[in-house]
Amino acid sequence: MRLIRFGVEGTARTGCVEGDLVRAYDPVTGPGEVVGPLSGVRLLAPCDPRTIVCVGSNYACQLKEKGRPWPERPALFLKAPNAVTGPGQPILRPPEVERLEYEGELAVVIGKTARNLTAEDAFEHVLGYTCANDVTAHDWRADGQWARAKSADTFLPLGPWITTGIENGDLEVTTRINDRTVQRSTTGEMIFGVPAILAWVTRWFTLRPGDVVLTGSPAGVGPMKPGDEVTVAIEGVGELTNPVRRA
Repeated sequence: MRLIRFGVEGTARTGCVEGDLVRAYDPVTGPGEVVGPLSGVRLLAPCDPRTIVCVGSNYACQLKEKGRPWPERPALFLKAPNAVTGPGQPILRPPEVERLEYEGELAVVIGKTARNLTAEDAFEHVLGYTCANDVTAHDWRADGQWARAKSADTFLPLGPWITTGIENGDLEVTTRINDRTVQRSTTGEMIFGVPAILAWVTRWFTLRPGDVVLTGSPAGVGPMKPGDEVTVAIEGVGELTNPVRRA
């Protein structure tokens, strides 16, 4: 199932996509009446997370590219919820930033409250998966911590929907700048898979429905500039496209 949030007269509604149609959706009763064609709705970010936890340096190909050591456990950092934006919405480059970077990632969306999970029960708490772009102001890493570099407005496009009921073990992940492929790997190259990540994260953070965990980006992270169009595509999940603009 593909679950979406869409805007109607200034409010957010929840729906599901069936073919080219959108139906209203209730998590208890399931699909409802037909809203209209998918092309006729304005998609929002598919969830509204309170907490966003990210894993860094989690792909073998990226470690090789950067010459970094193999991590003993997932390296965690946070992004602020104000960074979330939806499909088609512009990524805004602050005027002070010289190098703005894309990072295509698989994002896990939590389905029920999760605390002290084990790898064995982690999937029971997953609603589904969506595409994410962990936008980073490279210049601002020099702050010594990543709050500003990772969390400016529009620095976390999510979408286009949450895909449920799929296996995440070996999905192709690609990022394109305009028509050029700049990242290509599979989730099989992740050092820590989703169960291990969720078990580690929930030792320290209680996650609630709608919260998001980003699982890391493959090799090929690089710059994007105003005028570019960035697409993160994940096999079986969907494609997330956003233009880059000056703030």
